[in-house]
Amino acid sequence: MAMHVSGACFSVFSGSRVGNIKAVASEGFATVKTAEDKVKLGGSDLKVTKLGVGAWSWGDTSYWNNFQWDDRKMKAAKAAFDTSLDNGITFFDTAEVYGSRASFGAINSETLLGRFIKERKQRDPEVEVTVATKFAALPWRLGRQSVLAALKDSLFRLGLSSVELYQLHWSASHESVFCFFFLNFLDKQLLINCLPWIFRAGIWGNEGFIDGLGDAVEQGLVKAVGVSNYSEKRLRNAYEKLKKRGIPLASNQVNYSLIYRKPEENGVKAACDELGITLIAYCPIAQGALTGKYTPQNPPTGPRGRIYTAEYLRNLQPLLNRIKELGENYSKTSTQVVLNWLLAQDNVVPIPGAKNAEQAAEFAGALGWRLTDEEVNELRSMASEIKPVVSFPLENL
Repeated sequence: MAMHVSGACFSVFSGSRVGNIKAVASEGFATVKTAEDKVKLGGSDLKVTKLGVGAWSWGDTSYWNNFQWDDRKMKAAKAAFDTSLDNGITFFDTAEVYGSRASFGAINSETLLGRFIKERKQRDPEVEVTVATKFAALPWRLGRQSVLAALKDSLFRLGLSSVELYQLHWSASHESVFCFFFLNFLDKQLLINCLPWIFRAGIWGNEGFIDGLGDAVEQGLVKAVGVSNYSEKRLRNAYEKLKKRGIPLASNQVNYSLIYRKPEENGVKAACDELGITLIAYCPIAQGALTGKYTPQNPPTGPRGRIYTAEYLRNLQPLLNRIKELGENYSKTSTQVVLNWLLAQDNVVPIPGAKNAEQAAEFAGALGWRLTDEEVNELRSMASEIKPVVSFPLENL
């Protein structure tokens, strides 16, 4: 999923050193009814459910949950986790920068997911849970060892000895550019003094981080590796570097939805299809904007309200009305229609964020049926009339 800077500033300090851990996320037998309900992740041997669940909002107080986290919201997230498993969805995506233990009673998303897994296994030891998490290319992290150290901290928070998928959350160049503009705003002389460090982080950080992914595979800490928010050029470079070690690049996680199709326009989707890399789609329902829940009179609250404004939602209404009509034809909700649209693109695994049991159950209803090609094309044509919102600002680097 996405990275929210203010959340990242807190949660990276929440991990402790990894200890002796017994549990493994993939232990047990599948709860999915048939093998056809799973897909291989890129060229790896890892199979995941065709639709996963994003845990970006779990424990977060910097972007989601109206800046508050409490026991009621934790129970709702736990219900979302259990309901997903009950409906055969076993793939969960988190990150070390999701959630925080340092503000407003929040908690790290990895910690929550680990707790949910442990509690579920206590009553259902054979349940399967496939875990994906992500490494944050923070300014002070350089080289392959930083990847392994961060991974071990993530494993500690998760309470696992390995995870199925480990991803680089964004490239080192992203944080270098962020630092450049931030320091330029604060003090130009400070920027000049820091330029050698910024250059080193941006150029050499990516090389070392990719090496770190390969090391994690070879040490048995992960089954597969991927990247996130990577442009076509950086995606190809990462693919080739790992290929030299005989390790497939399994995935690239990017913002992708019916109203945000930048991966189709910037070559990322085509490169994924060509190289056999699965595209994991975060924000597949556009943070709720495509569900029909929000209207010009009832926009989303918090930071999302500054993105999906009343004016934007007004322009979105014709598309939302058509989505609703199609859903009624299939006895499906608007949410299920837009997720099915993504599934129809092939080589795409959407990971909508589930905050409660009702949402998790609804997401499962996107599986087991398919829009016609004519309907898929009609929705694309209507969506092309809508100006996309700004996503992760550095995704083209």
